[in-house]
Amino acid sequence: MHPVKGIALKLCAVILFICMASLIKATADHVPPGEAVFFRSFFALPVIVGWLIVRGDLATGLRVVSPMGHFWRGFVGTAAMGLGFTALGLLPLPEATALGYAAPLLTVVFAAMFLDEKVGLFRISAVLLGLGGVVIVLSPRLTAFGGETVQTLQAVGALAALTGAICAALAQIYIRKMVATEQTSAIVFYFSITSALLSLLTAPFGWVMPDGPELVLLISAGLLGGLGQIFLTSCYRFADASVVAPFDYASMIFALAIGFVIFDEVPTSTMLGGASLVILAGCLIIWRERQLGLRRERSRAVKTPQG
Repeated sequence: MHPVKGIALKLCAVILFICMASLIKATADHVPPGEAVFFRSFFALPVIVGWLIVRGDLATGLRVVSPMGHFWRGFVGTAAMGLGFTALGLLPLPEATALGYAAPLLTVVFAAMFLDEKVGLFRISAVLLGLGGVVIVLSPRLTAFGGETVQTLQAVGALAALTGAICAALAQIYIRKMVATEQTSAIVFYFSITSALLSLLTAPFGWVMPDGPELVLLISAGLLGGLGQIFLTSCYRFADASVVAPFDYASMIFALAIGFVIFDEVPTSTMLGGASLVILAGCLIIWRERQLGLRRERSRAVKTPQG
């Protein structure tokens, strides 16, 4: 294990993903979310395939045990991406990022519901704390229904972000089940294939021809997304998940900076307060997972015969 290298790779992934989101947001006034999903997915494929070739995993890494598992993971993942891109077009970048943090909290809930994972009082309390933070971030938006058109659209964006987080959490549940039989490289590759194909179904609902600058931004978003997935996948080869997971929340720092400098977005105190609670809850859950992991390791060590 090389935790410093793992953390560096995770931070690179976080930066790439927030830059990708910024490029999508920059085109959102003209390019529909479904079309953005296509560019994000399709142009990630050359990067992913190149990565598999370099690793020598192209043949073995693309073998599939459960095709329907890949389809359903792709379906909910595509829904999460499309809803997330919708939110990016309607909300400030830091706010959309903060609402996306609901996904790991909901993953804990869904793991208890669908995977029969035991969730104790500590993690339940942390989830409730985090969901309270989500409600704080949402509250100014949900009171905007029936107000001015701009406010109503922002409320729709907030609901899209939250629904996208639910879909992202469900995608994580599928991945947890799939990793027992499927290669990680196959999960990454077939997700891009599935999401690119599913996004084509939205073409009759208003796709546009991007102009030159928009085309460059969309293709760049796909390339950055592919690179981000590679860095994200690679970081777990050098550090435990519990070590690198807290660095997901570094995306808020970059989102605040990019939102302020590029999009002239000034965060509200309500958004920052709610986001802080969500981040605190996420870190508490990560810490608890780490403690439980260490406890299991000690238990196995005691049970293993010595000599």
